[in-house]
Amino acid sequence: MEINNVLVYTEQHKFVRGSIELDNGIIRKIALAGEDGDNGDNDVLYAIPGLVDIHFHGCMGADLCDAEPDTIRTLAEYEAGQGVTTICPATMTMPVAELRKIMANIGAYRGDTGAHFAGVNMEGPFISAANKGAQAADNIIPCDVELFRELNKLSGDRIRLVDIAPEEPGAMEFIEAVRDEVVVSLAHTGADYDTAMEAFQKGANHVTHMFNGMQPFHHRNPGVQGAAADAAAYVELICDGVHIHPAMVRAVFRLFGSGRVCLISDSMRAAGLADGEYTLGGQAVTVRGKRAVLANGSLAGSVTNLMNCLRTVVLEMGIPLEQAVQSATETPARSVGLFDRCGSIAPGKQADIVLLDRELKIRQVFVGGRAIVQ
Repeated sequence: MEINNVLVYTEQHKFVRGSIELDNGIIRKIALAGEDGDNGDNDVLYAIPGLVDIHFHGCMGADLCDAEPDTIRTLAEYEAGQGVTTICPATMTMPVAELRKIMANIGAYRGDTGAHFAGVNMEGPFISAANKGAQAADNIIPCDVELFRELNKLSGDRIRLVDIAPEEPGAMEFIEAVRDEVVVSLAHTGADYDTAMEAFQKGANHVTHMFNGMQPFHHRNPGVQGAAADAAAYVELICDGVHIHPAMVRAVFRLFGSGRVCLISDSMRAAGLADGEYTLGGQAVTVRGKRAVLANGSLAGSVTNLMNCLRTVVLEMGIPLEQAVQSATETPARSVGLFDRCGSIAPGKQADIVLLDRELKIRQVFVGGRAIVQ
């Protein structure tokens, strides 16, 4: 089939009028008119790659840590309907026995509907109790290489990210041991600049939901944020309009560029549902509007999805659409080793495409060439 007369988001990060040919779940050919931008046609559609969310916990009442047979399918089907066509959901800081069940459930998943399930983000339990955020302190343990490898084996070698606090005992040795097996991300950490730089030099190259769950970005103590800038690490941003001020989002895009900023949703199980009482990592969460909080007032993930985050950064925070699309597709895909299959519209890649109107509302989603939103 063909998608004709759309503004195609190219690998040069520009919109060019053209058409896309899909065949057997793959992008076969792109024909461009050589005309950049658009001519003001109100009916024009933007064709962008399907979004790639490498950090979210749940939606529609389900959470990856539920470890139920249908959990991942629930996540995949909801996300696909929101234009998120590749997912890498995250675990929480759970007891080791629970983590074994969760990873075994991941290893058993053979989904064939909804978004592509590309692996898992292991957020905890190797973090700092002092910067735990919405993670459960009782379940935090030191970095353990053998435990990580056991859990990864149970998951079917599907762990793509492991999140750690580099200042904790054994963390640097852990980075050196697993850096060739998984992406190591700094998270829920009180690390200063020097400690974070040492972690990056030893093989970490990613920062989990930057600014949240870590020390502030201070002019004399630049911490993880300053080290990440100097090390050219990938950094995640939760752009739901709650977690980070718009001015800081704009500053991060200027400092890191859209080729290093990964937009994430960090959504919990209330995403797609009404206000009410929910749970995250075994802890009670109250959801009111855009905010999900623990009893102590700490933010407990978001209640949005990645497409809404993309709309927020463009329509409310002033980030150009071209940059926002890169940060929600190509950059996260590159950061976890998925860019060979998704993250851009190019021949040979999965036919994962989202058509948006001028208001960035979804008109159509294709996952593996199959239309799922009419």
